[in-house]
Amino acid sequence: MTHPSNVSAVDHAITSRMSTRAFTQQTVSRELITDILQLASRSPSGTNTQPWKVYVLQGATRDGLVEKVCAAHDAMRANPDLAKQYQEPYDYYPTQWVSPYIDRRRENGWSLYGLLGIGKADKDRMHEQQQRNFKFFDAPVGLMFTIDPIMGRGSLLDYGMFLQNIMVAARARGLHTCPQAAWNAFHSIILPHIGAGEGEMLVCGMSLGYADESDKVNTLVTPRVPVNEFTHWVA
Repeated sequence: MTHPSNVSAVDHAITSRMSTRAFTQQTVSRELITDILQLASRSPSGTNTQPWKVYVLQGATRDGLVEKVCAAHDAMRANPDLAKQYQEPYDYYPTQWVSPYIDRRRENGWSLYGLLGIGKADKDRMHEQQQRNFKFFDAPVGLMFTIDPIMGRGSLLDYGMFLQNIMVAARARGLHTCPQAAWNAFHSIILPHIGAGEGEMLVCGMSLGYADESDKVNTLVTPRVPVNEFTHWVA
């Protein structure tokens, strides 16, 4: 029999998960991080391949990566041709956007910028806000996830379930997260920094810590399409 308190706890962890973009400096213990990753490792994967590999960055290693990638991000803005040096290892987004996906993407972006008072012509503040990604939004813990590129697309599906488990387990313990594909373009900087081997591809990064509840950026609630719009009941 399902206990109502169990249902409530799981539902709350899922529905209260959000892409947190401002964190406090409260530390997160190694034991707590290990506990979250241990739970997440119960994620399903095709034929139990378990294709994930995690790098945890704190303190000097975290700060060093932030410094390197922020410098590269600034250099790209000064010289857009440098973007050719920083290509994503796989296509996270489509090369050609169509509706309704482009509409949702624009709504998300302008909802965030609107909340922060950033106008379309304010390129400086746009750059600054984008660079918040590369500061882990001030979270004390940065996570980097890699995979062996020999694996197929299905393993990226498996990886998504692993990442979701991390985020839900973190919420159950009072923490917040922000999964970040923004790091992917800088994999040539990140992989050597974290000591990844040649047979590893960056999947994404993630910020982990305690949310700064006083920061208005964390009041953004992104909408979801109603169930009846994406579900088809096949008789």
